[in-house]
Amino acid sequence: MPRLTRLTPDTAVGTSRDLLADLVSRHGQIGDMVSTMAHSPAVLGGYLQLSRAMGRAKLDRRISERISIAVQALQGCRLCLDSHVNAARAMGVDEEEIERARAGTSADPAIAAIIALALQIYREPTSISDEQVVALREYGYSDRAIADVVGVVALNILTGAFNLLAGLTPESDSSV
Repeated sequence: MPRLTRLTPDTAVGTSRDLLADLVSRHGQIGDMVSTMAHSPAVLGGYLQLSRAMGRAKLDRRISERISIAVQALQGCRLCLDSHVNAARAMGVDEEEIERARAGTSADPAIAAIIALALQIYREPTSISDEQVVALREYGYSDRAIADVVGVVALNILTGAFNLLAGLTPESDSSV
């Protein structure tokens, strides 16, 4: 059961009301996470900006979805995990690779290496080595794509932690 209430453009105030009204006018509806984030205009605005920015990331979406699956499997947000698994499936990622992503790896050594980096960013960023970054470049990742991993992890930490705090689950969500 959700711990925080959903807000609408009619019940939100100030900046949150404006942000929700804009989202409703552009998309028709908003999901539980966004409507609940509206309690904090700073969190909602930050989420929307980071989400838009990561939409322009250089990292391949099939890879970023696998990173998201690995992070959410650790963080424990079922709502986020389900969302990223469904997105990966829609992009043609097969079930074996989705299961590998849940375990924090991939059959492809280049993808396994970037997922490993993401999990280190999540768990212990001080353990990242120069050799890892060199190896990622040797796999063909640009500095921009490597840097994008931080954004993917940060966005997952934000959404997963928020959903866990708010008590949002797949059963309580109407649309994220």
